[in-house]
Amino acid sequence: MFIASRRLISSRVRLTFILLAAFIFSTTASITSLGQRQRTSDEPLFSEYKGVRIGMPAEEARKKLGSPSNKADDQDLYLNDTQTVQVYYDKRKAVSAISIDFMSGATGIPAAKDVVGTEPDKKADGSAYKMMRYPKLGYWVSYSRTAGSSPTITITIQKIEQ
Repeated sequence: MFIASRRLISSRVRLTFILLAAFIFSTTASITSLGQRQRTSDEPLFSEYKGVRIGMPAEEARKKLGSPSNKADDQDLYLNDTQTVQVYYDKRKAVSAISIDFMSGATGIPAAKDVVGTEPDKKADGSAYKMMRYPKLGYWVSYSRTAGSSPTITITIQKIEQ
């Protein structure tokens, strides 16, 4: 009887181990697939700024960004101590470009990899630049960092003129 009980316990332990291993494997596989979601070259990582996108009407962009420091028919300028945002408009009064400058002391600056999907091309002086084109969407996105101990990071989204 003792032997039969040991076999029964042994088979239950094996079954429990197999079920546990299957559960861990399936959980790990689903978590890995979430973290490694593949993006195609047609899908930009950075496609808007505070809800403002290329092609959006000027009035809608102004509602999202608030009152600009300087307002014109073709461009709005938003300024603060650590950030400058320029929003350009085409003849239809739709957003044609967005340029954000993050200066010394700025927070929430996206990493280059989060903007263009890869590290930018670096120069010996510490400056860096990378541009990604999205012809199917009709615009490009760039990341630029100036040289020096307190660099300016510029992220630009601009309509491709056709």
